[in-house]
Amino acid sequence: MMTRLTWICHGSTAANREARFPQDEPLNDKAIIATKAIVPRLRRADSVVASPALRARQTAEALGLQPEFSEALADCDFGRWAGRSIAEIQQAEPENLAVWMARPEEAPHGGEAIAAVCMRVNTWMSERLQAGGHSVAITHAAVIRAAIINTLQAPVSSFWIADIEPLAIVHMTSNGSRWSLRVEGPAT
Repeated sequence: MMTRLTWICHGSTAANREARFPQDEPLNDKAIIATKAIVPRLRRADSVVASPALRARQTAEALGLQPEFSEALADCDFGRWAGRSIAEIQQAEPENLAVWMARPEEAPHGGEAIAAVCMRVNTWMSERLQAGGHSVAITHAAVIRAAIINTLQAPVSSFWIADIEPLAIVHMTSNGSRWSLRVEGPAT
C-alpha cells in the first residue's frame, strides 16, 4: 500500500520576521497572499491534517482546505522562551540556549525537548503509514524537521541541519517498508 505525505510549513508570522520563538500568532498580510499563490501546486488529498495553532489554521484557510486538527502536529512547546527573541535568550540564558541546541533530549526553557517532538512526529507518521493514501499536513518547521529526521533515519542531533522556511513543501512517500523524501522546487 502506497502512502504519501505532503508537508506544508505555515505561512510567515511576525515571529519569523523578528527571529522570535513563536506564540499562537496570526499570519502576516503578505503571508496570506503568498499562501494563496501556492494553491495551484497542491494535489488532491485523501485527508488534510493541521496543527491547531492559529498560523496553521490560517494557512489551511488561505489554501481553501478544511483540515482536522491534531496535537501531534503542534509546534514545539518553547516554554518560557515563547515570544522572546533568540538574541534576547542568547543574552539572558546563553548556557541554556547552548544546551538546547546541543542536547535534543533537554528542554531548559521548561517546555518540550526536541527529542520529544521527534518521537511525537514519528508516532504520527507511523499511524499515517497504516492508513495509507495521501495526507496533507499543515504544520511548523520543527515538525517538518522531525519528519525529515525520521525519513532519513538520522540522529536527533541532526535536527538543526534542515532549514524549513514558511510555505516550504516537502513530499514523502512510503511503500510500507521505508519512507522516501522529495523536496519540491520553486514554482516555474
